[in-house]
Amino acid sequence: MATDTPQKTDSLIELTVNRVVDDANTDTRIVVLTRADGGPEPFMIWVGAPEGESIRRALETAVTPRPMSHDLIKSFGEHFGITTARVVLTDVKSSTYYATVYLENKGVVRTIDARPSDAIALALRTHAPIYVTQDVWKRRSGQNLDAWLAKLETKNFGAQEV
Repeated sequence: MATDTPQKTDSLIELTVNRVVDDANTDTRIVVLTRADGGPEPFMIWVGAPEGESIRRALETAVTPRPMSHDLIKSFGEHFGITTARVVLTDVKSSTYYATVYLENKGVVRTIDARPSDAIALALRTHAPIYVTQDVWKRRSGQNLDAWLAKLETKNFGAQEV
């Protein structure tokens, strides 16, 4: 759903993507985000393997032989003068996160609901900032990255980092 109600960023926490870790137990990826202000606590989101790989490729600035879906969306925006102003992780329900992409064109800001993995992949490609609401930051769960990595290493699965 698209709206044109902008959200102020002063009440948001800016995040950066630190890395993508393989979770071999579930064949998913863990996107590890950290606070842009240097806060020590990570923010982790479990995403599907293809979504995690798309984020990993964006982190590595890897060029694929043909454009991937997020590259296509970026190209559409560039062609039509639409910029990705920011993405915001807006809600969490039953361990499922929700995101909003803020797009701007000719001074008008519109929002589009998105999966966090798509929002993050697009933000990395368009160099848009990533934010989380204060409420979602407080409600995050299972955020002990060191415990997860230790668990993975003890099972000899290893962790791939970017």
